[in-house]
Amino acid sequence: MMQEDSFLTERQLKVLQMRLAGRSQQEVADSLGTTRSNISILEKRAHQNIARAERTLQQWMMLRAPISLQARTGTDVFDLPKMIFAAADELGMRLPITSLDIVVQLRRKAPRLFKKRALERDAQIYVTEEGEVMVERLRD
Repeated sequence: MMQEDSFLTERQLKVLQMRLAGRSQQEVADSLGTTRSNISILEKRAHQNIARAERTLQQWMMLRAPISLQARTGTDVFDLPKMIFAAADELGMRLPITSLDIVVQLRRKAPRLFKKRALERDAQIYVTEEGEVMVERLRD
C-alpha cells in the first residue's frame, strides 16, 4: 500500500529509514522478519521510485524555467554563462547567480556532458528565476 501522496510504500520507507541509520540489509531483514533478498528488492524499487520522482520534478521545473537555450556540441563551458546572461537580459531578468555558479552547476549536474571544457553533445539548458540551472542532453 502506498503512503498517501508518496511514490514509496510504508515498507519501503521503513527499509530506507533503517538502512540510512546504518543497518545492513540482513539486519533490516531480521528486524522485519523477511529475507535479505526481499529487503534488497524493496530498497532497489524505492530508489527507482525516488529517481522517477526526481526526473518528474526536473521536467516540471524545466517547463517553468523562463530561460531555455540550446547549446551545440563543442561549445566551451565558459561561454555558456554569457549565453545564459544574454537570454536573461532579453527577458529583462536579473539572475541571482554568477558565471562561476553557472559553470559549477553545469559540471555538477551533467558531468558526463563535457569533455575537458567543451560540450560533447548538443544540450538544452534551462535556468529558473532563482538561478537553478538544469541540463537536458539532446538525442544524437
